[in-house]
Amino acid sequence: MLNLADHNPRRRRPSLTPMIDVVFLLLVFFMLAARFGAPVSQPVELGGQGAGYTGAPRLVTVLPDRLLLNGIEVADLAGALQPLVADPSDVIALRAGDNVTVQRLITVLSDLRAAGYTGAAVVE
Repeated sequence: MLNLADHNPRRRRPSLTPMIDVVFLLLVFFMLAARFGAPVSQPVELGGQGAGYTGAPRLVTVLPDRLLLNGIEVADLAGALQPLVADPSDVIALRAGDNVTVQRLITVLSDLRAAGYTGAAVVE
């Protein structure tokens, strides 16, 4: 008769393959989710700070596919702002329209800064 208490089955080692698979998947996930490159910071003057608003109105509405300056569509924003701005540090109010991404707003801010305009302020 077979006595189960005396029966010493050989212990099986756990397989490491599933653990290696999970670690590999986690590695791939974190590599794809990581942000590559140095973050770029764009200094923005808030609407309630700085000097008062003087001169002609300069309200730029940023839409996903176009730009409006005081409600009129413009192709060259820097050129259209030139007659309205006495000094490059004058306040230019930027307002994001519906469905505008943050990247689009940052691109417009960068373009204005590259054109020499340093007084851009984001408003609601």
